[in-house]
Amino acid sequence: MVPLGWIGGVLGLILATAISLYANALLAKLHEFGGTRHIRYRDLAGFIYGRKAYSLTWALQYINLFMINAGYIILAGSALKAVYALFWDDGQMKLPYCIAIAGLVCAMFAICIPHLSALGVWLGFSTLFSLVYIVIALVLSLKDGIKSPPRDYSIPGSSTSKIFTTIGASANLVFAYNTGMLPEIQATIRQPVVKNMMKALYFQFTVGVLPLYLVTFAGYWAYGSSTETYLLNNVNGPVWVKAMANITAFLQSIIALHIFASPMYEYLDTKRGIKGSALAFKNLSFRVMVRGGYLAINTFMSALLPFLGDFMSITGAISTFPLTFILANHMYLVANKNKLTSIQKLWHWLNICLFGFMSIAATVAALRLIAVDSKTYHFFADL
Repeated sequence: MVPLGWIGGVLGLILATAISLYANALLAKLHEFGGTRHIRYRDLAGFIYGRKAYSLTWALQYINLFMINAGYIILAGSALKAVYALFWDDGQMKLPYCIAIAGLVCAMFAICIPHLSALGVWLGFSTLFSLVYIVIALVLSLKDGIKSPPRDYSIPGSSTSKIFTTIGASANLVFAYNTGMLPEIQATIRQPVVKNMMKALYFQFTVGVLPLYLVTFAGYWAYGSSTETYLLNNVNGPVWVKAMANITAFLQSIIALHIFASPMYEYLDTKRGIKGSALAFKNLSFRVMVRGGYLAINTFMSALLPFLGDFMSITGAISTFPLTFILANHMYLVANKNKLTSIQKLWHWLNICLFGFMSIAATVAALRLIAVDSKTYHFFADL
């Protein structure tokens, strides 16, 4: 909202919701293309295009998931630092230290949960943590907004910087709604598969987006252009309430990271032929080395460049746009080329060209944003 303002922010969120629903619906309709269930995105791309497309899709998906994981580690570190600052305002615990602790906890959780289906009760806790965070952030933002004097809602920066930040914000918007792993998330959905996937998508992009809208609009209304990337850094309220919100954000980030890292874990486990008990020494040591090593690299990158907004922009530009919008439209076009009318084909080609242009423009804007922030903040910055 900060780089877009009220009009651009509201319209952008609604438009991003609509196009994200449409793109994911295309993927859902291709889930059983050719009479086979494709439970991995790369499997679907490989089935339609061939082996090279399989590898390219997996590479883009890996980039997307790596950036998502980095974002969650930064978020967890920011929440941990906020908890520390509530009780000890001595400035000793820097953000890089908190990110390192968050990465260690994420690695321990990844080692203890061998596969996605083993999350079980943790998914219930994940929902609870999300609800607690949403309620506290919403209530405290509304309370601050009612008591605060008139806020500044103008878009900050020069005319040139506004153009680049607006383009970068578009990548943030699509990143907020898309994961690039819809087939993986819906891999165990019951029959009829496509119909149930569509029901889930309609629910997610109607009822499911309301909490996102509420927190986003309330936060921007309460603090205007001074709203920080991590909203809880703005809110005022009882220490114990703010601590609870930050702790739930920390714990939820750990669980969410594991979900989005699971495709990588599953690939590595399958590659190495991991079978048998999860507690077997061979399997346990493999998880410690491989998952621990993966998260160590991810944590180091997160601490090195802890610019959460930049991560969202560059991820949306180089992977979310191609994966969710360009590839989805083109796969649907190829799969149904003999069933589509000329107008329908033209519509999908327009989408491909539009999102291709948006991807290039957003990449340039995101790289510029990183360059600007790199001059403002040093490596391992304490934001």
